Amino acid sequence: MRHLLNFHTHTLSKGENENSIYNLMIHDAETVNNVRHQWVSIGIHPWYASATDWQSQVEVVSKIVRSPWVVAIGECGLDRLIEMPLDTQMLVFEAQVALAEQVQKPVIIHCVRAFNELLAWKKRTKLTIPLIVHGFNNNPQIAAQLVQHGFYLSLGAALLKSGSNAQITLTTIPLHRLFLENDDKDISIFSLYEVAAGRLEISISALEAQIWRNFATIIPAVAPFIPYGGIK
Repeated sequence: MRHLLNFHTHTLSKGENENSIYNLMIHDAETVNNVRHQWVSIGIHPWYASATDWQSQVEVVSKIVRSPWVVAIGECGLDRLIEMPLDTQMLVFEAQVALAEQVQKPVIIHCVRAFNELLAWKKRTKLTIPLIVHGFNNNPQIAAQLVQHGFYLSLGAALLKSGSNAQITLTTIPLHRLFLENDDKDISIFSLYEVAAGRLEISISALEAQIWRNFATIIPAVAPFIPYGGIK
């Protein structure tokens, strides 16, 4: 039986035979106990970071992230299209990465038009935790640089758009660095696996198994709970 991993979603409801990481926004943090039946990530999205009180937001994350069903910090990161200065965004991001290092959980990254800054930061930072750029839809050159510096890439709805960067870049990403997600889009995770497997010229089952292996690599604690059939 197929069990597909949806690496990052804003939707609590799951499709048939789907396992997902639900993204819990900082302003919904008090609802964490309502979602303990599935894997969760919690973080301060740059859109919702407080320029004057982000330290208190980090404290909220620090209390929640130690819960066993919280498997990652994020999404958090950098976004050049919002008003908050990138320097401030970087402070908020670095605080969450430091927390992730403490609890040894991966970080799910939102990055919009700030890949140069993200890569420069990574080059001067020594980390032991995995970093995953979610919703990646950029060119193969950026993808190659990210992979070279240890990032994983999670691709989403852009895979369904003909000629998108995600489609073009997919075949250049090493399979052991790949995840798939539907993010905040009303699309089935199966449709993404179907398209990705077709472009990669492998079976959906082979792609499913590889992505579960990737998941067990970045979050070893979940390996015993991976659905039967995921790792082959």
